[in-house]
Amino acid sequence: MLRFLTILPAPASGSRAGDTRPAAPSAEQRSEHASAEMKTVLILSETPGADEEIRSVGRSTIYFPLVGLIIGLLLALLYIVFRAVLPTPVNCILLIGALAVITGAHHIDGLMDTCDAFAAGKTRAQRLEIMKDTRVGAFGITAAILVLLTKYICLSATVGVSALLTFPMLSRWAITGLALIFPSAGDSGSFYALKSGADWGGFIGATVIALAAAILLNGLVIGPLIMLGLFGLLYCLGVLFRSYFGGLTGDCCGALIESGEVMALILNIALLRLLPYLSSYNLFKITLPF
Repeated sequence: MLRFLTILPAPASGSRAGDTRPAAPSAEQRSEHASAEMKTVLILSETPGADEEIRSVGRSTIYFPLVGLIIGLLLALLYIVFRAVLPTPVNCILLIGALAVITGAHHIDGLMDTCDAFAAGKTRAQRLEIMKDTRVGAFGITAAILVLLTKYICLSATVGVSALLTFPMLSRWAITGLALIFPSAGDSGSFYALKSGADWGGFIGATVIALAAAILLNGLVIGPLIMLGLFGLLYCLGVLFRSYFGGLTGDCCGALIESGEVMALILNIALLRLLPYLSSYNLFKITLPF
């Protein structure tokens, strides 16, 4: 089953994320599990018995932008190494491949499942059933190709440490707000687990982290504008998903994250072209040595 951050372990075989129905955690439970939440967010390998990890997803929303920054940092390090010996187009292809490896391609899988269900299902029940099917159809493959191709073109146009740190962070930050706004399409599953544990405190904390990083990496004007534009676009996509599926699922979140990464890159390029003469556009922006 798709995981939200993807530096998260998938449930063990034979145990579906949809079988877990976690209750909303109390204040005491939050304190008890606080030390385990960051560990859950950062684990890269699969581990058996992931029920408690699924429950921890909802309590860990404040870490979503931090995980995005870690993913971006890994990409930035690879970019710095590759650019010394490889041309930009080859570098960007390797970065996209590295991103798929780091995230286990879970979000791409969610994107394909969502697009197949969106295009092929006649009723809401059929769409949800198609989404659970492990097979991939033509609509899903086409969507994945278009998203990856667009991501490649955008990276080729704006590749740099700031962009590489920004787009994974903001796409994951947006999920923390969308989880509070939209209902779950069912009473089980990974999005249900996320929504059950998510709260406004986690969203506010994640927003403070994301906003500070966005300003430092992109400037006082462009950073917040990317955030606002991205959240607005993903909200519209969430409304569409709600009308077709009755709410969001884990696969929908994967589609939102993949779409959000592309949208963040496009907004970055567009705003830099639209606001080149705005005197304060780079205020507070840190100067990176790379």
